[in-house]
Parts: sequence; C-alpha cells; structure tokens
Amino acid sequence: MVLKVRATSQLLVAKSVVIGVVIAVSIAVPSLAVVAHEGPDPLSHWYLQNEYIKDNVLSARLGPDGKFQAEPKFVMDATGEAVLFSGRAPHCVLAMDHNKAKEYLPTRAMTVAAWVSVDTAKQWGGIIGVVQDNGGVEKGWVLGYDNQYFTFGLSTTGSDDGDGLMTYFRSTTKFELGKLYHVVAVYDGKTTEIYVNGKKESSGTQQSGDIFYPTKTPYVIGAYTDSDELNVHHGRIREVKVYDLAAKAEWVAEAFAHHKQLAAEPAVVQAQPLEVLVDPYLQWATKTSMTVMWETNETSTSVVYYGETSACKQSISGVDTKIHEVKIPNLKTQTQYFYRVESVTAAEEKYESDVSTFQTAVHDDSPFAFAVISDTQGNPAVSSVLAKMAWAQRPNFLLHPGDLVSTGKNKDHWLNHFFPGMRPLIDRVAFFPVLGNHEQNADHYYNYVSLPEPEYYYTFKYGNAQFFMVDTNQNVGVGSKQYEWLKGELEKSTAPWKFVCHHHPPYSSDENDYGDLWKSNKSSRGDMRARVLVPLYEDHGVDIVWNGHIHSYERTWRIRRGKAVEQDGPFYMITGGGGGGLETPSPVRPFFQNNVRHGHHYVMVSINGGTLEMKTFTLAGRMFDYLKIAK
Repeated sequence: MVLKVRATSQLLVAKSVVIGVVIAVSIAVPSLAVVAHEGPDPLSHWYLQNEYIKDNVLSARLGPDGKFQAEPKFVMDATGEAVLFSGRAPHCVLAMDHNKAKEYLPTRAMTVAAWVSVDTAKQWGGIIGVVQDNGGVEKGWVLGYDNQYFTFGLSTTGSDDGDGLMTYFRSTTKFELGKLYHVVAVYDGKTTEIYVNGKKESSGTQQSGDIFYPTKTPYVIGAYTDSDELNVHHGRIREVKVYDLAAKAEWVAEAFAHHKQLAAEPAVVQAQPLEVLVDPYLQWATKTSMTVMWETNETSTSVVYYGETSACKQSISGVDTKIHEVKIPNLKTQTQYFYRVESVTAAEEKYESDVSTFQTAVHDDSPFAFAVISDTQGNPAVSSVLAKMAWAQRPNFLLHPGDLVSTGKNKDHWLNHFFPGMRPLIDRVAFFPVLGNHEQNADHYYNYVSLPEPEYYYTFKYGNAQFFMVDTNQNVGVGSKQYEWLKGELEKSTAPWKFVCHHHPPYSSDENDYGDLWKSNKSSRGDMRARVLVPLYEDHGVDIVWNGHIHSYERTWRIRRGKAVEQDGPFYMITGGGGGGLETPSPVRPFFQNNVRHGHHYVMVSINGGTLEMKTFTLAGRMFDYLKIAK
C-alpha cells in the first residue's frame, strides 16, 4: 500500500491507495479566467427538495439535472426540507449525466457551497465532487468530510510537488452528528480556503494553477466515489452551489446569514432504514454445529431458522446487535441442513434472508474436499468467478490463506469486495482464513470471523485431517508464542493428514519480492521469517503448506533440509491468484519449483482415506496442475 503525506499543518490529511472496480465516464472542461467578486453567479445550483424532484430526477435551477439511483427520502427542517441520503448504495446516490455536466465544471477558480448534515462519520465522506484518488492517479476535487472535520480535496496542475497528487484541506471545527452546517470551499488559482457557517477556518497554498481533472470519473452529489470507491453519504443535503469564481469572505458570510437559522436547529441523527450489509455466511463448521453470521446497518434481533427440510421449523436466537453471530448446536454429523435468518429492529422493520443450505463436518473416515482461494483483495469481478466455479464442485469448506481484502481497515472493502466476491460459496460452506498483510490486523477481520481465541492462530480438524492456521504477520520465530503453540499442536496431532496455512511463503520463485532477479541473482527465494517454521513441518510430518502473498501459482517438490526430495518432506503451495494484481516468476528455475503459473486460479483438494488428489483450475475453468499423494 502506498501512503503519501504532504501535510505540514493540521490543514492537510493524507490518503492511502486502494484497488478496485473501474467506473468509466468522460469529462471535458473549458478554460475560464480567475476572477473574484462579492457575489458570484453559480455554474450549477440544486435544491434537494421535493418540488425539484420528479420520477427520481432532480431538476437543477442552473446546471445539469441528475438522477437518483433510488427513491429519495425527505426530512423537514425549519424552512423547508432536505434529501436524506441513506449511507448505503444504491440509495439516493445522485450521479450527473456527464455529457450535460462537462460544460458546468470550473477549470481554475471555483467556489462550492452546501447545506449539509453528517449522520455517520466516515474516513472518506463525500458531499459533491468529481474525483479520482488512486495513488499516482489523483485528480479533480471533492467537498466532503472525514471522521471529525469537513474537508476539501483538490488536485491542480501546479501543486507544490508538481506531481498532480491531491491535497486534502481540513476545517478546524469538529462537526456534530445530525446538525446542519453551511460548508464552503474556495479556490482562486493560488489559495484554497474552507469556511464553516460563514467563518474561514483554514487556508493553504499547496495547490495552484488549473484544476487537474480526471479523464473518466462521475460527477456526484451524495457520495465520495471514484473508480474503486463508493462511500455514500449518510445525512441530509439541502442545497448545493458550484461556481467558476472565487468567492470573497464577505459573500460567504452573507450566504450563511440568509439561512443561519438552520445552523441553530438542534442536532437530529436520522436513523437509516433497516438494510442487510452482509448477507448470511457460514463459519466454524464442526460435526455437530454451524455458526451463521450476517450484518445489518441497525441493531436488530438475531434469529436463525433451520431444519432438515426447507421449511426450517427449528429456530435459535442470539443477541440484538448489528453483526449477528448465531451458533446452531446439537446437529447431526455429515448431514444436510437448510437455514434462513431474520432480524427485526425496535421499530419493527424486518429483514428475512432466502433459504440456503449447509452440511455439518463429515465423519473421520468419510471422503471430503475443500477449495483453496487466496489474495482475493479488491477484485470481486475475478473472485466471484472463482467462487462460483469452486461452489460448482461442491467443496465441504473453503481455505483462505490471507489478503481477503485490499485494505482491512476500510469497511467498504469488506462490504463491496470480499463478501460479494465470495458468493455463493460462503453461503453454503464455511471459510477458514488466516490474516494477510492487507488485513492490517484490523478489527473488521475479527468482527467478521468466528474462530477460536485468539483468532489470529488456531487449529481445526476435518475428516481425517488437521489444519494449523498461523499469522506470519506477527512473530513466529523460535520461542515466540505462535512457534511454541504450533510445535506443541504438531507434536500431539495424530491426524493422518496435516496441513499448515499462513500467508507468507517459505519458498517462492517470484521475480522481485525477495530480491530483484531481473537486476541481480541475489534473492532469499521466499519469506525468511516464515522459513523459520520449516523444520517443524519436516520433523512432524506436515503434508502441504498453503500460502498466498505472491499473486501467482506455485507448487514445489517435496522439500527437506533445503533440498528437493522424493518423499518425507512437505509440499509448499502458493495459491495467490484469487483476484489481486498478478505477479511473474523469476527468469530462472529454482531447485524447489515443480509447477509455476501466472494467472488467476483456484484449487480443489479431495481426500479419501490415504489418498489425496489436488486439481488447480484457471479462471476459464481449465485444469493446469494435478497432484496425487498416497500415504
């Protein structure tokens, strides 16, 4: 992940780069001169009120019309009303038609003003903007907010470092949730200013020159959105104006004074309509239990209906919460069940899921199969194809060696990338993950999984196999907590098949992660921290070590004491082709390499007693690797 900080005072904030889905819309802009005067006339002006909206189309007083993606809801205030944005896609996201909007975008000087309330703080909140913010591609502008302050992001052709990256200017007043504010950002070609309720709060000269616009991006009210992010506003937006002139402080104060009674109204946080954020999925499958999880945007009841028929006549309840976690106990081993979930708020709004199925874990002597998909990251377009193909082969569960998302601390990456990208697989089978480096050890990971404490390492048994799940982002050196735990668990294990799963690979032929092999022949050929664990695997009969991190496929020969052997050594498997940007192997073949492939893929493993078969498939469904092991 790239993080660029240009801030030298509290006026600026830095932004990290994420990867995701592309929105492609073109914008062209005219050239205008820099002028400042007492009362600029707007390029665009929108009242977000009922009389201006018909059939979900917002008629602009000036500028382009827009269309809501869901029927808008209105909230009354002292002098009228405002649209309440729900905070979730696609509710009330207003995207301008670009063919109409392009002539209404300022090119150098500008003023943007809005009456707005924030009901849910977000790291990247958006009121109005046309922005692309992805590391080396940071263009446009956006009036928005973070977790505490109003912000204005701007990229120009003459920024202080000359690279076109955005600067995020920040107000000094912390906003109060549910309270209406008049927020204004002004740029005159040299200086950027932010005003809140008529008073200038910050200014800076880090950006200068013409506004540096993206070539493809939407012009949006009610969201911070670009090619890979969609953070929908939760709160009211009453009025928005955009000018191609820089307003003076006197005009900003006068504009606020016209409706200052709005700022005096008491704060009212508007509840969001009940909505499911994460559909039901399965966790921690055992012979006699299954855990069902889902998430709603409001606190509500947690009820799972289940049974051996689709009628789901039995039920079990959990606590009232938003992230629901209900364990169904006392089930029959190796048995198909049906289930659905229900959540009801205190206001009696109800969510009911469709009926789905699961099977409890099999008997110790029964054949079983599992899928392996790693490094799904921010690419549901790929991971969803792999998940569908894996589900078509009916695995008993999914093993995920880490990097479930691109940015673990970004909740939207979980909501919009990982969970949608794993359907319908995780509706039907439990997934067993380990932490990757992209999870950032974030709370979201721990909130969304149900695993034995401490959750970053654990072991589980399935059929005649035992799996040992390790977090190689944390200390795994000799004498460390995880090392001693793993050593003890391996020593006492009597399972015929032993598998270890952690994110970082002890052996890898990657071209540049462990030394740039296109510039020299020096490389560690794998993660040296993880390689400390290799003697444990060799001494305790581990069969396969599953890894990710490198976005390619690689299967080694059996390895023992640093040499390829024909027996009595583990195989090492890199299965990092679940969606992340693909990587390439080095120009020469190392001793341990058996099969390597550049491409997205998934793995299916089937076990029957002492026989293991492994098949690996491309994104197109073609099998390109096969391994059979006989005990």
